[in-house]
Amino acid sequence: MTAMAFFFVPSVIFLSIVAPLWLILHYWSKHKSNRGLSDDDQRLMESLTHTIEGLEQRIDSLERILDDQHQGWRREKH
Repeated sequence: MTAMAFFFVPSVIFLSIVAPLWLILHYWSKHKSNRGLSDDDQRLMESLTHTIEGLEQRIDSLERILDDQHQGWRREKH
């Protein structure tokens, strides 16, 4: 009987106090770490945005050139 109590009491304490606290702190830290972009991710996003803006300008330039040289190119289907 004492061996059972020896394992039962710590198990109850662990399951009622330690385990819930452990889970709460674990998910709280996970949430805190996932709140925003890291500095590297932020720099990558800015670089990608700059690249996209440059590509948009190139497409606009190409479309203007095609409009000047080949009117109706947008309607043509291949």
